[in-house]
Amino acid sequence: MAVYNTSADAANTAVRAFLTRIGEYYLGRPFNTLSGKGKQDWVKIRDLIFEGKCAYCGKSDSNLQMEHLVMFNREGTGLHHPGNIVPICSPCNKRSKNEEKNHLSWEDHLSSICKKNNDLNSFHRRWTKIKTHVEKGEFRYPTLSSEENKAISIIANNLYDSIKNEFEQAVKLFEDLDKAFTKK
Repeated sequence: MAVYNTSADAANTAVRAFLTRIGEYYLGRPFNTLSGKGKQDWVKIRDLIFEGKCAYCGKSDSNLQMEHLVMFNREGTGLHHPGNIVPICSPCNKRSKNEEKNHLSWEDHLSSICKKNNDLNSFHRRWTKIKTHVEKGEFRYPTLSSEENKAISIIANNLYDSIKNEFEQAVKLFEDLDKAFTKK
């Protein structure tokens, strides 16, 4: 739960809601990972496909978290879709950034974790397992055309800017109304 909410928080939430709905469009059904079929999918991915282990470092962990391989934000525009999620431990759930301060791809993040843990021998095995899940497994991530990716990106960024502006306009309207109607 956020302690301090900003216009960017509201905008980011709207973008994630949009990416969830588009993921469900391609999946053909709802994907709520807290209940029903979506939760069953998540449990299967976590416990059966990845055997209760972090997809990046391979450690067993009872508190595995959900990682969106293609980032679930306006930068990455990854869809909330079972083919885009893997279980990861808390230490691995901090996506590395490059020199330009952009988040690394999941492959580069996996590589940096394997290097940090002196476990380069496991990189190919883990990469193959994740890639199989994404491209060939039961929960294949949709193959989007460049036009679809660009459209999703344009809409997500437009939605972000619109919500952020609406929020700021609402605050300004309140301030104007407060000045007009409040006796001080």
